[in-house]
Amino acid sequence: MTAPDPHRPGTAGDPLSVGLGNRSTGSADGGSDAPAPAPPPQQAPQKERHTGRTIGRSLALALLIFFTVVLVLFIVFNGQTVRISLVFGDVQGPLVVALLIAAALGGLLAWLAGIVLRARRRRR
Repeated sequence: MTAPDPHRPGTAGDPLSVGLGNRSTGSADGGSDAPAPAPPPQQAPQKERHTGRTIGRSLALALLIFFTVVLVLFIVFNGQTVRISLVFGDVQGPLVVALLIAAALGGLLAWLAGIVLRARRRRR
């Protein structure tokens, strides 16, 4: 046998109880015959964060920002005019243009390589 919990609402020891009792049974002891309330449902476990993916993306972003800053500084400090040899001829132009073209072609090649690697991974 257990003693009523004086801190549970509706019990005789509850100072806020006005003596109405349990409506279904009419008892004045606060409904000690009533079933105990069901425990709250357990929450579904949250998805675990993919810390490796987050770190990889953060590192890639940091490297992209770093190389962009280095490229901009390199372009600013190399503003002289140079002769650019192309497959079909030679042209005179600022070194900045040659560096931007080279950077754009390098970025294009890296992007295409990424597409090829993703396509190979999907096939497996």
